[in-house]
Parts: sequence; C-alpha cells; structure tokens
Amino acid sequence: MFEFLEKYFMGPLTKLSQYKLVRAIQAAGMASISFITIGSLFLVINVLPQVIPGLAGFYANTFDKITPLYMLANVATMGIITLYFLVVIGFEYTRLIAEEEDIPLSPISGMLLSLFGFFMLVPQLVSGPEGITKLMDPENGIINGWTIGDAPARFGSTGIFTAIIVSYVVINIYKFFIKRDIRIKMPDSVPEGVANSFSALIPVVVISILFILVNGILVSFGTDVFGLIAIPFGFVANLTGSWIGMIIIIFFIQALWSVGIHGATIIGSILTPIYLYNMEQNAGGAHIPLAGEFMNAFAYNGGSGATLGLVLMMVFIAKSDQFKLLGKAAIVPGIFQINEPIIFGLPMVYNPHFIVPFILSPMVSGTIAYFAIRSGLVMPVIAQQPWPTPVGINGFIATGGDWKGLVLSLVCAVANTLVYYPFFKKRDNELYREQLAAEKNIDLEDVKINEETNEVYVDDKVTTKEQVINKNEEVIDKNEKIVIESDIDKDK
Repeated sequence: MFEFLEKYFMGPLTKLSQYKLVRAIQAAGMASISFITIGSLFLVINVLPQVIPGLAGFYANTFDKITPLYMLANVATMGIITLYFLVVIGFEYTRLIAEEEDIPLSPISGMLLSLFGFFMLVPQLVSGPEGITKLMDPENGIINGWTIGDAPARFGSTGIFTAIIVSYVVINIYKFFIKRDIRIKMPDSVPEGVANSFSALIPVVVISILFILVNGILVSFGTDVFGLIAIPFGFVANLTGSWIGMIIIIFFIQALWSVGIHGATIIGSILTPIYLYNMEQNAGGAHIPLAGEFMNAFAYNGGSGATLGLVLMMVFIAKSDQFKLLGKAAIVPGIFQINEPIIFGLPMVYNPHFIVPFILSPMVSGTIAYFAIRSGLVMPVIAQQPWPTPVGINGFIATGGDWKGLVLSLVCAVANTLVYYPFFKKRDNELYREQLAAEKNIDLEDVKINEETNEVYVDDKVTTKEQVINKNEEVIDKNEKIVIESDIDKDK
C-alpha cells in the first residue's frame, strides 16, 4: 500500500508543493492567519445574539450601539482578504524566482506589479452602443463599475483566485524582460530603489496593453476576467461543498502524511481560498460545511489523523510502557491540536498497524460534522478560530458561538476514539507481550494475551497477581494476572 501511495500520491504532490507559486500561496495563507483570526473573532461577537437569544437585550444596550465601529476589524481583514494574498504572493513569488533562478528581480516591484494588474481588472465594464462604459447599478451597490458593500466586493475572498493568476502572469512578464536584460538601465551611481523602478517600466507598459486587450475582448462577450475565472473556481467550490469532495480531500491529506509529507500544508495551501470563500458565504446565510477551519474544529481533533482519542487511551488504559510514555509526552501538545509526537514518535509514517484508522478516523468525524451542519442541526462555520484551539472550544468559536458546535466537536472526538480503539488495543497487546518477553528473558511465542479478558498467559498457565512472573519468582504489579510455567510443572 505504501508503495502505491509513494508512486501515485507522494511523487506528484511533492513535486506540486515545490512549485514557486504554490510556495508563495502557502506563505500568503500563513501570513494572513493572524488577521483572519482576529477578524473572525469580531464577527463571532457580532453574531452571538443570533445563537444565544438571551444576549439580545444586553447587546441592544451595548454592542449594537457600536457595531459599525468594532466590525471595522472584520472588514479590514476578511472584507479585503484578497489584498493580503495579493501583496504576499506578489512579493514572495518574485523573491523565490530571484533567489532560485538568480535573476535580478525586485520583490517590491513584483508586489506592486501584482497590485497594478489586479486593480486594472477590478471595475466591471459593459459594452453597449456607446462603446465600453463602467457598469452603473446603484440598487445592487454597483457604482462606476465597483461593487461596494462594507468594502469593494472583489477585494473579499471571491477575488483570491484572480489575484493568484494575476500575480503569476505579471511576475512572469517581469521575469521575461529582466532575464533577457530588456530594461531601462540607469548608471551605477543611481540608488538601487530608483534603478529597480525604472527596470519595471517596460513590464508595466506591456502589462497595461495586455490587460486592456484581454479585458476588452472579454467585456465584448459580456464577461470579464473575474467572470471567466469564476467558472473553474465555482466548480472547485462546489466540489468542496459535497460530502464526496470532503472525503477525497481528507484522503489526500492523510495519504501524504502516511508517507511523511505534510499533507495539510500542501492540500490546504491550494484549498485555503475556497475555505475562505465558503466561510464568507456562510456569514451571508449559506450552510456550507467545509469552510474556514472546519477540519481543525471537527475532523481533526488532536491534529492530522484525529489522534487525540488515541493519545488519551495511551495515557489511561495502555499496558505497554512504550504507549504509556508516548501518551504522556503527546497529551499536552495533542490537546492543542499538535500531534507531531504521535506522527513521528509512534510513528504514523509508514506504520501498517495504524494506517487504516489514521485515514478512516478523520473521515468518520468529518462525515458526522458534515451532515450535522448540512442538515441545519448545527450552525455552519462562520469564524476562523486559531487552529491550536482545544476540542469543544474550537467548534464553539468556529460556529459563531453555537453551543451545539461545542457538542458536535466532542461527539466527533469520541467517534475518533472509537475508530482507533480496536487497532490501539491490538497493537498495545503486541507491545506488551514483547515487553514481558524482553524483561523476563522468555520467548515471545510463550507470552499470549486473551483479547477478551486481557489476561496475560505464559506457557498457557494463569496465576494471580501476587504470583511471580519469572523463574526466580520475582514479584510483579499486583493488579494484573500472569501465567507462568513453574519448576514443579517442568518436573512433572
């Protein structure tokens, strides 16, 4: 199985993760986390009376009076999240090209070129008898081609994919000219910043002409770049909105982890724009399960693989010293959704004993949460909680303060534990047999464990706990049953 995963998943997806554009998108997602989280928390404050009606009276006399003021934190983050991605991708993508291909590109110029190209495409234009004009529809909030809500609509999550494509195009145009040394050169005495600005002059002219031509052609057909990109973007968004799409995503993430690749980073970097878009739709009244930090709130309690229940079993019911020690080391990180001690310490990587529950467990919890949200039983994810938020609290914050989100997160954690239990029990018994055999210098084949009673057998004989476990009649733990072969039995 691992050979199959390495050949068909590890290779292609590892190669994908090394593309400079993908790494730039990853950097943008990571750089935006703090801003998205803070903006989401203010949204939670705003919607609490909707999920806890008892707060309505208190809010009417307090928070409702200053809603436009404190919600600026949400507008300045989620409302213009595309700009955060655009700036970071433009800078980081240019930097990676400059460093790895040894081309004298300026990251700041690349960032500004990305902004320039994007802003050229934002206004909505229409073609009519009088030529191309800016769209005017005040009733729908469109003024001079700009759709305005709390912020320009295309600055929200709907514009992220356009921002990615624009950055890729303009920076490669910039790279094309600089690599071939087609630029306006300044004397060496001119400061570097001034020289870089003139180096970008020719690319700016080319980008202007190219974008004018492309946008003009699309407008003549009744659409624009945003409308064109919305077609594949909508398909991917619909896929993530389906149960089968969620299962496929989880499988890819877990399959990569099982061979040592950080699946959440690779797959997440590609899907983050979709998650943010779905979360924005939920804030507007939609009920899309896979949005924001849905995975960390419900599917992945304890980290990738949903291992929190496994860690708790190691701490409280494991018999083998190996599991007990590992559980104690992993329990605190696991509570905060960090499970590298389990993934690399158990390990989960290339581990045939746990590959099935490692992939299956988050699918089970994800399925429970998916249908609980899709059915309307639980509020959808409308806020981005910090990913290390402990189980229960994460579901409460993600659903905008819905107590049922807290319960759902706990139910998912219990389901994860049940999935792991039979595999944990079997492997724990195997390790315990090996431990006893090594400690007492007996053959492993002579140590057996009754799976139903948990009794330990040596040479098929049982003794109580106060009996000895080796030939020297060494006293053992007083709470377990051991079976040994005594010298008298041997004489017989």
